[in-house]
Amino acid sequence: MNAIMNWMERYFIPVASKIGAQRHLVAVRDGFVAIMPLIILGSFAVLINNLPVEVFQNFMESLFGEGWTAVGGNIWDGSFAILSLLVVAGISYNLAKSYNVDGMSAMLISLASYIILTPTTEDWGLAYAWTGAQGLFVGVITALLTTELFRVLYLSKFTIKMPDGVPDGVIKSFRALIPATIILILVSLVQIFINSATDGSLHELIFNLIQEPLQALGNTLPAAIIIAFLNHLLWFFGLHGTNILGPVIESIYLPLLEVNIQQFASGVSAYDVPYIITKPFLDAYVFMGGSGTTLALIFAIFLVAKTKHYRAIGKIAAPAGGFNINEPVLFGLPVVLNPVMLIPFIFIPVLLTITSYFALATGLVPKTVAMVPWTTPPVVSGYLVTGGSITGIILQLFNLILATLLYIPFIRASESAEEKKQQIIQEEMKGENKS
Repeated sequence: MNAIMNWMERYFIPVASKIGAQRHLVAVRDGFVAIMPLIILGSFAVLINNLPVEVFQNFMESLFGEGWTAVGGNIWDGSFAILSLLVVAGISYNLAKSYNVDGMSAMLISLASYIILTPTTEDWGLAYAWTGAQGLFVGVITALLTTELFRVLYLSKFTIKMPDGVPDGVIKSFRALIPATIILILVSLVQIFINSATDGSLHELIFNLIQEPLQALGNTLPAAIIIAFLNHLLWFFGLHGTNILGPVIESIYLPLLEVNIQQFASGVSAYDVPYIITKPFLDAYVFMGGSGTTLALIFAIFLVAKTKHYRAIGKIAAPAGGFNINEPVLFGLPVVLNPVMLIPFIFIPVLLTITSYFALATGLVPKTVAMVPWTTPPVVSGYLVTGGSITGIILQLFNLILATLLYIPFIRASESAEEKKQQIIQEEMKGENKS
């Protein structure tokens, strides 16, 4: 165990730390985080419109009329329907600010570039098919590349300099004029070339060659297991695995969730929507209490822990753990860099990924059709993400009970190891006093 820990600390941790702090990945992560309120709001709008409770539906119709769902539909139009546009804006702005260049100009140029690359309808409107989650891959690439090109041009000599005394906003806009011109011409030429070569758009080309296979792979159990394993391996060494893997998780699993939500909104049962693995699947059934399913760890502490330290940490961590915030238990127990806790912390979430996958795949539990805040407590989240099914709660309770039972022997082993460590320290202190 020590040899493995030493190897990981020497070779794995430095690489993972660099990846976690990499400028472009951070910009992608922060871009998604910035729009998360709109994603959650749009998801709840669809959920409320299609909540499968007849009494509720009849009440809302009698109160507001047959068109009461128009409000939720409009919210969806302003959130999920333009998801890619929001992501482009968020990523570009954050990446530009990390370079200390004009974030607003970079964001507007990236949005303009994305619109050039996006197919239009017959009446010259943007096609919702590509402004939503299906266009995310092109959106992320467009934001990164155009912002990098903007940075190079913006910091070069090929900009318009304004005299002293001109307002700062005017200086920035004129300085961005030549970079914007060059970028939009290049993007336009790319669009013309792709259209002539494929009789389609960059969106269609990327979706057919890359995004569709990635999404198909992401919906598989092996892919979900790999993500669960890597997330917790990173966390074990004190690295924020959720943030490091966030760009991958968001890019692959948000489009799958949107398809589920769209079909659910059109009247398809939550059991019959296509995708099993989505972001709320991981949040609701695996990351209960936070990464490591640490709400179960807290339950195990209350059940079997004897030392004052463990029980005190359990009491301190329990309120936050109920809302999936687990830093108090991760660093207070600690779980991080605790060899005894390595196995349960990493492999319990992997096991819960498997049990949850088969529960949804066999039809025992509906698939996820709503995005809820990651701080939503278990039981509540299980009900909401399934479109209002009690079986979502039952699966969460099953997973929590299973995880608690699996954590118990490791709590005892960890306490035993701590007691032996304290005994050795006391014996050494006694020996020093005698000498």
